[in-house]
Amino acid sequence: MEIFTYDFMIRAFMAGAIISVICPLVGSFLVLRRLSQIGDTLSHLALAGVAGSALIGINPTIGTVAFILLTSFGIEYLRRAYARYSEISIAAATFGGMALAAILLSLSKGSTINIMGFLFGSLVSVTQTDITVILVLGIMVAALVYMLFKELLFITFDEDAAATSGIPVNTINILFTMMVAITIALSMRVVGALLVSALMVIPAATALRVAKNFAQTIAYSIAFSFSSVFSGILASYYLNLSPGGTIIAISLLILIIANILKRH
Repeated sequence: MEIFTYDFMIRAFMAGAIISVICPLVGSFLVLRRLSQIGDTLSHLALAGVAGSALIGINPTIGTVAFILLTSFGIEYLRRAYARYSEISIAAATFGGMALAAILLSLSKGSTINIMGFLFGSLVSVTQTDITVILVLGIMVAALVYMLFKELLFITFDEDAAATSGIPVNTINILFTMMVAITIALSMRVVGALLVSALMVIPAATALRVAKNFAQTIAYSIAFSFSSVFSGILASYYLNLSPGGTIIAISLLILIIANILKRH
């Protein structure tokens, strides 16, 4: 096929393959823990990381990963400080991220970084350096989920009981927030910072409608994510559409179909 003769499309598919696994892998826990809004908060902070990278002139993926990892500690601290009013911490971090992004963007107007590509995704912006970073950190996220699977599952369904049984809940929560942060930073190249949290939530929400247990939820969510990402990349190339918007639109279509079929 002609599409595979272009290096930028091969890189886009490689990045898409990785994020279509790690997004629902982490997102399944986010959805069941009712922490979907944290993904949205971190995606806004990721935009500030992009703007900061543009200002100091470093690779935006590497810069954003570093920035969003640092801010993830603050998110988890605020979430614990306002345990009974978690929406306060989420709102404060979201607005703070947007404010910081606006300031840094105004200071980096001379930068050559394609901000729109980071907002809504871009097929041509994925570099070989990005692929290396996405592959290495993507494997790390998947490995951490595998190693902490039982603990994450226990905390997901009963955090108090997990703490009572001796599981280091606070430490694992921080690690989990860091995994979410890394996943968002890696995925924004293809999906876009404003839409990446949707790729973590929608396939998992779709899987919940058809799966019979948690293992099936993860498997189905990865399958739905993979289908959305690859068909979205193909459609965006041939129809000249925004890849992020196209991927999420297809994810929503799959969600609607799953809900319709579930009724019959």
